[in-house]
Formats: sequence, structure tokens, C-alpha cells
Amino acid sequence: MCEPRLVVGWNTDAGRLGARVTEYLIERLGGEDFCEIEPTEFYPLVGVSVEDDVAQFPEGRFYCCAEKNLVVFKGDAPSFGWYGYLDAMLDVGEACHVRELYTIGGMVFPGAHTVPRELLAVSNCAQLKETLGGYHLSRGGDYVTPSGRRPTINSYLLWVAKRRNLPGLNVWVPIPFYLLGVEDPRAERRVLHFLNEKLDLGVDLRDVEEDTRRQYQAIAEMRTRFPDIDDSIRRLETNLTLTEEQSQRLVEEIERYLKQERR
Repeated sequence: MCEPRLVVGWNTDAGRLGARVTEYLIERLGGEDFCEIEPTEFYPLVGVSVEDDVAQFPEGRFYCCAEKNLVVFKGDAPSFGWYGYLDAMLDVGEACHVRELYTIGGMVFPGAHTVPRELLAVSNCAQLKETLGGYHLSRGGDYVTPSGRRPTINSYLLWVAKRRNLPGLNVWVPIPFYLLGVEDPRAERRVLHFLNEKLDLGVDLRDVEEDTRRQYQAIAEMRTRFPDIDDSIRRLETNLTLTEEQSQRLVEEIERYLKQERR
């Protein structure tokens, strides 16, 4: 590969957006695992979680998508030692002569899934920011971590990349709060469409379009069957707030219904 781009997604992202986008790219572009970050210095390994009777160890792996001149990283955000972990990531990027970095983030959104999903972008490089004019994303603001709060892992990664003179862009998509526990194909489509155009990947996204259509249809059918759920979503569509009880019921019912629909 010749000066590839690096795309980064985290398994612990809101709605697992970063993980789902990177998994999609790895599968569709034939990504091959070529490197991983040793976890012992960055995670508490006194125990492991178990999902579906399978032990889940933290990991961070790099994949080579040679035909598209792309490197993809997918991993669990470190529990501690952030700087050392991110520095190790960029050591691999430097060895691969990576020329640009793209990170993916989901943010919890208090509104409805029917609201247009805006793609937000934060860059560590003015020159890279200037190339984004034709991609229909919000790039006017400069994000600053609120005083007294820890930066997000993606913000920290952009800072570390800037110290190494690596242009980087963090793209964020709002995820409706009641879709965090299932999936949000509309958000995935928004990110994938941008990466497809910006990185000239040539990926056919019709399957993601179909997943979005199916989910919208399932929620529409649910709204018809359950007037209280329809009322809650209508309130969100008109910028009204829900009570804590209404929000919790919406989350539980949406997750239950969509998971049943996938069986």
C-alpha cells in the first residue's frame, strides 16, 4: 500500500457505531488482520466478561484492505494508559506510512429516529478541514472538552495525532437514545456514505439502505399497534421531552420489538 488512510472505530462507542462501521468495511473490503495491540498494560485483566457463553477479552486489531489503500483499526477503548495505547496505535500507522486518520463516534441523541441525521466533523488540521466542503457535514464548530471533564477517546486520539503531524478527522453521528441497545443502520449509512465518497472506496451500500428501510418499517408498524409508543415518538418529533418513565418504556419496548423482528 502507498500512504493509506487509517479508519478507527471502538467497540464501546454509543450504539456500537464505530464497531459496526469498521466491521462492515473489513468484511466488504476483504480486510486481513495483520497486527494487534497487547492488552496487558491497558486493561484490568483480573476477570473477563462472558457473552453467549464466550469469554470476551479486550483487543485492538489492525486490518489491511490493500485494494482500497486502507488500514482499519477496531478495538476496545483502553481502561487506562490512554496516551501509551494511542501512541502505540500511531506507531503502527507510522510504520504503514498512514497519511490521514479518520475516527468514528456516536453520540446519544434525545430526539426521534425520524429526524434527519446530521454528520458532525472535528479536525486537527486546517488543510484537511478545507477539503470537506462537498460532503454535506457540519464542520463549522471547534469542539472543546468541557472544563473538568475527561476528553473522549477520539478527541484524545486527534490530539496525539496532531503532535505527530498526522492530519485527522473525527466524524460524529447522533444516535437516538432508544436505539442504543439495538442498532441504528441510518447512522451507519450516514458514516459509510461519507467514507465511501471521501476515501473513494466504491462500496455498494444497498444492503445498508435495505436495513434502514426494514427498521423504519418495523418501528412504523409498532407505532400503529401501540398508541403510547407512537405518542412518545411524536413528542420527540416535536421537540417535547418525555418523563423518565416514558423514556424507559420506549427504550424497553423498542428493543424488545426490534429484537423479535430479527429472529
